[in-house]
Amino acid sequence: MYSKKYTPGLLNSIADVPGISVGHYTLNNADIQTGVTAILPHQGNTFENKCVAAVEVINGFGKSVGLMQVAELGQLETPILLTNTLSVGTASDTLIKYMLKDNLQIGAAGTVNPLVLECNDGYLNDIRGQHVKTEDVFAAIENASVDFSQGSVGAGRGMSAYKLKGGIGSASRMMQKDGVEYCIGALVLSNMGRLQDFSYYSKELEHKLQQQLAKRLSELEGADNGSIIMIIATDLPLDARQLKRLAKRSVVALAKTGSQLGTGSGDICLAFSTANQVCHTEEAMGTVTRYPENQIDRVFDSAIESMQQAIINSMLNAETVQGHKQHCRISLKELI
Repeated sequence: MYSKKYTPGLLNSIADVPGISVGHYTLNNADIQTGVTAILPHQGNTFENKCVAAVEVINGFGKSVGLMQVAELGQLETPILLTNTLSVGTASDTLIKYMLKDNLQIGAAGTVNPLVLECNDGYLNDIRGQHVKTEDVFAAIENASVDFSQGSVGAGRGMSAYKLKGGIGSASRMMQKDGVEYCIGALVLSNMGRLQDFSYYSKELEHKLQQQLAKRLSELEGADNGSIIMIIATDLPLDARQLKRLAKRSVVALAKTGSQLGTGSGDICLAFSTANQVCHTEEAMGTVTRYPENQIDRVFDSAIESMQQAIINSMLNAETVQGHKQHCRISLKELI
């Protein structure tokens, strides 16, 4: 269901990039179908040692927090949180508390830029209830591991993709440069698209859906009112400008799966590198290792391929979920 020119990492996930871990907290109770996902860029103090980063806003119908400073400084200084649109405030406040705990200089000399990205899971989840609480966000961070679940978990619990079940998906690709092995990993929170645009849509798939949903075919219709958050991570030594170029290519992977970037869809990519970390107290001039520009097409290819598989994995790993107002999204895995 996707091209594979390059070799996946051992886990075939973003956690193949050394130091990265992912944690979830899932809320699954009748009308409440939501949660939080946390991505830890490395195992040290992300405020003291910031990752070089960049953001590409493909379609800006979104309510994320923290992207403006990433775009300005090219740095990531906290874990990345994913959740539903109306829980961004809770997640942001909790992330600030988490960062204050181990960084006494925050507030004494400058502040901190919490990074929280979101999608609207209001079709399956009682989003107005704002059910994500502080303890849930802390739990997602504390649950972070290299061995994490995909699909209808964490922030992905209530998400839809191409009117089927979406959620958390991840993949990775390995590449070598000068005898050293590097990884490019991708993670998505998929919540976008119309069924008729899905690249793998077929009459057979439509027939199976009609059998399952019977008189509820309206659940397969409607505009593209979702979003997708795409994360690219690598241990390649890329600067912020190169990461911006990498983030721009995420739209190629998204288009390959069928997205038309509908007006109501917030499509955002954040890219970061764990190499060339920036020390918070850095004062002296330093030397930065940078990937050669005339060879970067291979990096683009690997990122596009891993992102495309991550999107499909978000659907193949998702289970069917029935939630708010008895709305239902069918698992692609069950259909095929």
